[in-house]
Amino acid sequence: MGPLQGLKIVEFAGIGPGPFGCMMLADMGAEILRIDREPTGAQNIEGIEDQRKNSVARGRKSITLDLKDPDAIQTALKLIERADALVEGFRPGVMERLGLGPDVCLSRNPALVYGRMTGWGQTGPLSSAAGHDMNYISLSGALWSFGEKGRDPVPPMNLLGDYGGGGMFLAFGIVCALLQAQKTGKGDVVDAAICDGTAALMAPVYMWLACNRWQNQRASNRLDGAAPYYGVYRCSDGKWVSIAPIEEKFWALFLELLELDPAQVGDRHDQNRWPDIRRSFEAIIGAKPREYWCRLFEGTDICFAPILDLEEAPRHHHNAAREIFVERDGVLQPAPAPRFENSKVELPSQPPVIGEHNETALRDWGLDDTDLRVLEKSNAL
Repeated sequence: MGPLQGLKIVEFAGIGPGPFGCMMLADMGAEILRIDREPTGAQNIEGIEDQRKNSVARGRKSITLDLKDPDAIQTALKLIERADALVEGFRPGVMERLGLGPDVCLSRNPALVYGRMTGWGQTGPLSSAAGHDMNYISLSGALWSFGEKGRDPVPPMNLLGDYGGGGMFLAFGIVCALLQAQKTGKGDVVDAAICDGTAALMAPVYMWLACNRWQNQRASNRLDGAAPYYGVYRCSDGKWVSIAPIEEKFWALFLELLELDPAQVGDRHDQNRWPDIRRSFEAIIGAKPREYWCRLFEGTDICFAPILDLEEAPRHHHNAAREIFVERDGVLQPAPAPRFENSKVELPSQPPVIGEHNETALRDWGLDDTDLRVLEKSNAL
């Protein structure tokens, strides 16, 4: 089911953004065949012992090919001939050295969309260097912008780079290229780089900077934690809430519910007043437990939410009502997103054990007994 039903994608196993991008495509109905390298040990590059719990790998079938074997390369090319798209996340040049570069694959399948996921991109002075999410988001000004004033930048986990600037842009690029290929019959190579995607996510900040509405200082702006009307507050029970009444009418309601006189609070647009206003709110909110503020604020227009931990989040009544989290085989995981009115999107098949579909998937993709005997004889599978 889903809007991408009928699309066939070959995924070369990787870590981080590539698998996440493929999860998004699988969630939308694409059929994805993942080529793993070994069923044990070195291939488990995510460090997950029980592959059934690897929910990011849902919606795949898995085969194992020894890509150092010529027969395995020929098998991969046969699969690529039958695919609409390919995803790989190796350093630039690796696929070319294997004999699976874009030129070779597009010559066999001219309509193929060849998705390449890297941190630095296929070109540029750093393209061949190793790196991780934190490094890639450093070059765009993004990492520098997170944290408290006068303190070290704080890495926002690897959500911003790997998954936001990386996997999501990979999936977006692949779908764009697939639409073009459907119109023209000509495939394309998608160069998805985390440093590029993260810079694109920073476009609004650079817009505000150009308009002199953003200070080039950490925690000095209304949306980076400095403003008292856009921040997090600790409650008496040690839990937190988020409050964001940016608009004037929301701010007025916030003060009304707190029974505060706007004249006493002062001009919230005067940044010199921000520390004093924040301290007063900290004292008020810190005097009551989080549940008290949920009863008072939740569902109103002051722009409020409790800050939930990973165990609390799935149980929240809004998340439960929308079924934002689902459980299958004892594994709790986020449901596919976004939703569509005319296309039914459901949780795809469970994550595969590495090599689980060695024979069945190859037959489903059109390989015959002769092909399988060649692989068995050479131990390429």
